[in-house]
Amino acid sequence: MIAIVNYGLGNLGSIRNMLSRIQHESVIVDTPEELEKASRIILPGVGAFDSGMKHLNERGWLPILNHKALVEKVPVLGICLGMQLMTKASEEGELSGLGWIDAHVVRFPSQPGLKIPHMGWNAVTKVKESKLLEGAYTDRRFYFVHSYYVKPNDPGDTLLETAYAGPFASAFEKENILGVQFHPEKSHKFGMELLRNFMTKY
Repeated sequence: MIAIVNYGLGNLGSIRNMLSRIQHESVIVDTPEELEKASRIILPGVGAFDSGMKHLNERGWLPILNHKALVEKVPVLGICLGMQLMTKASEEGELSGLGWIDAHVVRFPSQPGLKIPHMGWNAVTKVKESKLLEGAYTDRRFYFVHSYYVKPNDPGDTLLETAYAGPFASAFEKENILGVQFHPEKSHKFGMELLRNFMTKY
């Protein structure tokens, strides 16, 4: 079962529709119990870091998410805020993150002419090989909307980099834990290819 976690934040319908377009049916799960049978998990999210962690805590998602990701080693894909929640902490808030990745979330610096949030299409540069990036496209571009970005402490976890106020990690991968700062569900053919790889190669 492909599970999209509904913890109160995220573009759930858009993700499910994109998966349907590439012939992969998914289930939006509303309770931790429903996640038991998941063979792949998508953790979406929009909004603030503390709000995301508060929703996960209050709705009882943490035990099953930790078990599926860290014990069963089920492939998990975090999207936008979902990616950030996989880290240890964020400058945006005070709560601890899931801590699956040795990384912190920081805000883009204030610079003359630099618009925050970083919003719109931007190119990505591949940092390491990955099944997530297999396919025909070498000029991948994705759609972003964010004011904070993930800063991995281990450079080996970085999968993609994007230039905005300097290079930042726009995707990471560590074993079964994957995160993308952009929105593949809004990124047309590039997002379709990435999601298809997640569905079929992990």
